[in-house]
Parts: sequence; structure tokens; C-alpha cells
Amino acid sequence: MFSFPAPRSRRSAINRYPSIQALRAIESVARNGALWRAATELNVTRSAISHQLRLLERDLGFKILERSGNRTEITPRARAYAEDVRRALNMIASSTARVAQEGLTGSLTISATPGFADGWLCLHISDFLAEHPDVVVTVLSSQRMADTSNPAVDTFITFGDDSRAHVAVEPLLSVEFTPLCSPAYLSRFKNFNDPSILKGATLLHMSDFTDWENWMRLSGLPPESAHRGVCYSDMNIVHTAVMAGEGIAIGDTVLWGKDLREGRLMRPFARSLHFDTGYFLCTPEENLSNPVVVEFHNWLKTRLEVSRIRPESSA
Repeated sequence: MFSFPAPRSRRSAINRYPSIQALRAIESVARNGALWRAATELNVTRSAISHQLRLLERDLGFKILERSGNRTEITPRARAYAEDVRRALNMIASSTARVAQEGLTGSLTISATPGFADGWLCLHISDFLAEHPDVVVTVLSSQRMADTSNPAVDTFITFGDDSRAHVAVEPLLSVEFTPLCSPAYLSRFKNFNDPSILKGATLLHMSDFTDWENWMRLSGLPPESAHRGVCYSDMNIVHTAVMAGEGIAIGDTVLWGKDLREGRLMRPFARSLHFDTGYFLCTPEENLSNPVVVEFHNWLKTRLEVSRIRPESSA
């Protein structure tokens, strides 16, 4: 592990800009949490990273790393500086791509919730690529539905809005959640539009009982009656179980909309949850002028609007 001596003077910070190598080093160390990981990412030696951080300490006039027990950690002030550096480096990359492009080229990393990635994005992203064949797209998914912290991501499609500094947030889709099941499962019951019949149904859950508890409460039923059935860790697994007639789940009427319209799923009850939330488009401010991101946003919003107007074309 490394420990650097206290900086001698702040005078040099006034007279010079840090080198791009040093800026890349502190950004990588802050993001990766260790010098050796940064060295691997930047394809240099660990001593080279150490040297760049030492030069940067001299230029900035404050410590970058400090010892904490047996560990060496980046200081809070250096971490805040590294976030600014990350935004600046992204802006440089976006500007370079913009002035160098012939047609739309480059890469695009999208983070989407697993349900949106599986239920909509993967079914339509080929249309975007057909229009822009020289763009390389990577789609990541996170179980943290509103998370926008991954610095490798150009734009996020989240469920819910967990706003943070330097991230632009735009509503994308409103959504409602309601009990959904297959016609075959529904046929097992008589008068299934009576919520009390749920006492004999297999309830399927995503992670915990919360959605069913809230729906039971909304419908005048004891919330503890939701504490049974099967809990899954992924909404895609819940969807597979529902389609197979294994039970009834609180489902997303947007992402499961095509199944509803084409009769593969049924909606036994009118009441629904989450009128005040939905999907959001969240983008780090430094990426807002990236031409690939701008084009993807335009395509995404247009494609979703077409799906809303002509639901038979939606997925």
C-alpha cells in the first residue's frame, strides 16, 4: 500500500494544469477503489499510478490518499475532485466523437431495470441499430431500480426517481401495477373478480411481499394475507411463472402490455398501484451533448410514443 508525504506548496496549482495521465489516474482510483485495479484498467504499473498521484498532489495542494488501519483510501476531498474529473473527461470524449464523426459512430452504454431491458428494450433496440449500424450498444441491468451511480453508463432508464447532483432526470413512462395471471390459471376459479378468492390463489412475489401487501390494503383486505406463495429475485422469473399458469402476480401493465392485449395474460381486478411513479430517463449532465446519447433519447421517446398510439406494434 502507498502513503504520500504532505504536499509542499499550492503555488504550482496556480501555474499549471494537471496532466491528462494524472487526471485519468485519480478518476480510475476513485472509481475502482484500489491502485492495482486502476493500474490494470489503464494498462500501466502500480508504481506509475503512484507517481501520477504524487505529481497531482503537488499540483493540487491537498492529500489524495490516506492510511486507514491496514488500508490506503482516497480522501473525501480527492474523491469529490475525481467526480469533477470524470465529468470533464466524459465531456472531452463526447466532444471528440462529435467533431470526428462521419455519420453517427461510437459506443453507447445503457443501464435499464431488468424488467424494462427484457420486456421492451431488447425487443426494439435492433431498430435503433438498423438506423445507426456503426454504434456499438451495451445494455446493463441493475436490481437497484433507481440507481444512477455507475460511471461507465451513458444514460439510465430507471424505475422511480432517486435524483442526485449532476444527473438530468426526465419522466419517460407512467405505469400501474395490478394483479395479472394467465387465462388457464384464471379458469381454475369461479367469480375470480371477487378479491376474497385470492385466499385460495398462489401469490407470486418480486423479492418480498410489499406489492401484494399494498394492493391488499388498497382493496380492503388484511395485508398479512399477502404473506404466502413464492418470492423470486427477478421480475423476469415472475413473468415466466405467471405465463406458465403457476400463480398470480402484481405485474407491470406497460412491460406486460402486449401479453395483456393478445390475451396471454388477464387482469381480474380494476385496482392498481403506483399511479405516482414510473420509468425515468436519467443522464449525467456531461453526456447530454453526446450525439449518440441525444440520438438514442430521440429514438427511444419516439418509439415509445408509437407504441402508445399503435399498441399492436408494442412489445
